[in-house]
Amino acid sequence: MTQADWTVVKDELRQVFGENNYANWIAPLTYRSLDAGVLTCSVPSNFIGNYVSQNFADRIVAQLARHGHEVDRLSFEVRRSDGPRQAAPAAAPAQARSSLVESAKLDTRFTFDTFVVGKPNALAHAAARRVAEGGPVAFNPLFLYGGVGLGKTHLMHAIAHELRTNMPHLDVLYLSADQFMYRFVTALRERKIMDFKQLFRSVDVLMVDDVQFLAGKDSTQEEFFHTFNALVDQSKQVIISADRAPSDIKDLEGRISSRLASGLVVDLHPTDYELRLGILQSKVEQYREQYPGLTVAPGVLEYLAHRISTNVRVLEGALTRLFAFASLVGKTIDHELVQDCLADILRTSDRKITVEEIQRKVAEHYNIRLSDLVGPRRMRSFARPRQVAMWLAKTLTSRSLPEIGKRFGGRDHTTIMHGVRKIEELRQTDSCIADDLELLRRALEE
Repeated sequence: MTQADWTVVKDELRQVFGENNYANWIAPLTYRSLDAGVLTCSVPSNFIGNYVSQNFADRIVAQLARHGHEVDRLSFEVRRSDGPRQAAPAAAPAQARSSLVESAKLDTRFTFDTFVVGKPNALAHAAARRVAEGGPVAFNPLFLYGGVGLGKTHLMHAIAHELRTNMPHLDVLYLSADQFMYRFVTALRERKIMDFKQLFRSVDVLMVDDVQFLAGKDSTQEEFFHTFNALVDQSKQVIISADRAPSDIKDLEGRISSRLASGLVVDLHPTDYELRLGILQSKVEQYREQYPGLTVAPGVLEYLAHRISTNVRVLEGALTRLFAFASLVGKTIDHELVQDCLADILRTSDRKITVEEIQRKVAEHYNIRLSDLVGPRRMRSFARPRQVAMWLAKTLTSRSLPEIGKRFGGRDHTTIMHGVRKIEELRQTDSCIADDLELLRRALEE
């Protein structure tokens, strides 16, 4: 086969693969020889050769056969540069990686040692620990999701810390979705897309935080999809976090959503009282070194764990404010100081939730009419949401059972008790009911 033959085949491959794939993967191939059924081409890097071999080789062989060239397989050899001027670009990916690592520094506070484990986050913690051990795992990717302040970013940083400490030979890359998008746009603008691809597809572990921010960014999603596939196909670990499950991220392509859900998807549930109290106790131990003279009165931590329930960051921020304020005025952290120092936070936590508001939210969630929710019909599709609304009314309001019964079509208080008891039982055994209750509670307390 001659160079002219190869040029003809490459022109045809432009039509087969499209302009974008041609420019990135086919154009860099330079024909060297065809011997004993092996077509040898030179490539700028091993990365390009491996990618072409995995994704385009069969079609290239078929196209060559149409011109009468019997090719069994493709072989690639990396082109060697002849002078310092040509060799310089080879350092670009390493420089880019160094720059990227610097821009995504890990928070030294976020380690497994400082992560407080409780029932709502036990599975996520166990999965993160397993990945942090290194080596092959049964799930790839690991997808962590949950609301604000529940520990997603903490676990992501902890995994990266553990891997970099115990397995320094691994190339671990952690960054936010915003940083991924910025790097991609910059590479497009500076026409360095091949450097970008080589940078992200040659890592051992890729960690992307807050992936929901890629939703609606079509070109970035496309590149993320190909990067994700390339790494998983090479058995490289991918770890993703988001504020909701893959299927619930609006404007995220279906193929990306399904790929993200193909591994282990773990929900970090909202914190319960015991976990919040454990977090506060852990933070107090850390603060004792910084404020050795301060004391916390009995019952203060229990009070905070009960009153501030929606966001761990707000909870930790409240404790930080208390210690700082107490150190300035030289007082014990007691209930009086809490009321003075945290009046704004406690006032926000005191937002009153009404039975009527609960009924509207539940009706919207289950897509039924409000009249059916409070009416007499006993069909399961209405009865179960009605019991959910009763449980939320009993849990989130100060209304008595007879008062709640009046707002549910004049029902007797014993009916309300039965509904609350039934949901309490299901909450322990039915994960769907438990998830519905947490979603509704979160929506009502926002």
